[in-house]
Amino acid sequence: MDHPRELTVEAPRAWDRPVVSVPVLICLSLVGGQMPSFSTAANLYILTTGGGLIWVGLSNRVPRRPAPRRLPSVALWWLVPVTVFGVFEGATFVMAVGDDFPTFSRLADPLLEDNLARSAAWFAWLSAFWGLVRR
Repeated sequence: MDHPRELTVEAPRAWDRPVVSVPVLICLSLVGGQMPSFSTAANLYILTTGGGLIWVGLSNRVPRRPAPRRLPSVALWWLVPVTVFGVFEGATFVMAVGDDFPTFSRLADPLLEDNLARSAAWFAWLSAFWGLVRR
C-alpha cells in the first residue's frame, strides 16, 4: 500500500491574517478618527497611512490574490458615475468656488463631525485600500 505524498501549503504570514490585520486597521482608524477634518495632522496622517499601504502593495511582502480575468461589460457602467463624481469634485476643488458650490467632501463634513462616524469612515477607507493592496 502506497502512502500519500506529503502536501505542502504555503501558510500566510502571521501579520497577513485577518486576526492581525483587522485590529491593526481598527487601531489606525481610531487614531485617524480623533483628528479634526482638513487639519494638517489629518492630512499628514492620510499621506503616511496611504503611502505606507502603497509601499506595502508595491513591494512583494504581501501574497497576492488572483485578479479577476475580465470585468463584465456591466461593470463599465460604473465608470459613468465615478467619472462624473471625479470631474465635479476636481473642478470645485481646483476652482475653489467656496460655499456656492462645495465639494462632496465638504458636504459630507457635517456627517463626519462625530469621532465615531469619522473612525468608521477611516476604517472603510483603510479596508478598501488594504483590499487593493492584496490584489
